[in-house]
Amino acid sequence: MAKKKRGDAHGGGHGWFVTFADLMGLLLAFFVMLVAFSTMDNNKLKVVAGSMRDAFGVQSESRYSGIVESDGLPTRPKLKNAAHISPEETARDPSPEQEERQHTNGARLKTDRQFALASASLRQALQDMPEMTEISKHIMFEETKQGLNLEIVDQDGRSMFADGSKVPYDRTRRLIEKLAAPLKATPLRVQITGHTAAGFVPARSDYGGFDLSADRANAVRQILEREGLPASHIFAVSGKADTQPLFPDDPSLSANRRVTITLMREDPPLPPDLKP
Repeated sequence: MAKKKRGDAHGGGHGWFVTFADLMGLLLAFFVMLVAFSTMDNNKLKVVAGSMRDAFGVQSESRYSGIVESDGLPTRPKLKNAAHISPEETARDPSPEQEERQHTNGARLKTDRQFALASASLRQALQDMPEMTEISKHIMFEETKQGLNLEIVDQDGRSMFADGSKVPYDRTRRLIEKLAAPLKATPLRVQITGHTAAGFVPARSDYGGFDLSADRANAVRQILEREGLPASHIFAVSGKADTQPLFPDDPSLSANRRVTITLMREDPPLPPDLKP
């Protein structure tokens, strides 16, 4: 039997040659990669970087150019922006709309906290009055979309103002003075509105319900300002006569005669750089 020649098991070549050929192939591929990376295409790199940010969920905002997104990411259902903006800017800087929304939400949250604190302070101020048991029948709280209404109302046989007069009784004056401290401690503004009950008969023909209700509201403002409430905290002072009864089913009821102090829940103003 003839002996096999050395190397027949490797297809007629030497074993070391096959291994050397594989090594050369790997080295050639490696050098091809080095050459490819040495001439990098920045636009293609941005496409890859944007795709990676979107895939890993670190790109919080996407902007578009035309129908296809400018930096190679799949387009969303709606066109957001027709301008070409690099992914670096979209990932870090909020849009003007987002910045305005964040500022408005933060300012509104601050206003809500101020409103809640001022409301609690008003209630506490009344509870600290020694004569609160007696005066509580004349105080009503009501929270509305406009703000917190504090109603100083009349009761049958016991008024808070002298009949037909804008001058409050001493107990009414002490009550209003007690409210000045929590009102001036908050930046929120107040609205003061006077009301009369239906059937008011003026002592003079030239002095009706609107005059009396407005004068009583203004008297409350004067007491508050004497106790330190800044004039800038006053939103409005007005008289409504009997046009807004507290109890519409019985407009002549004595409790419809009242002065309403409203702690305003106003929308926070926009900063100058965000105003249209």
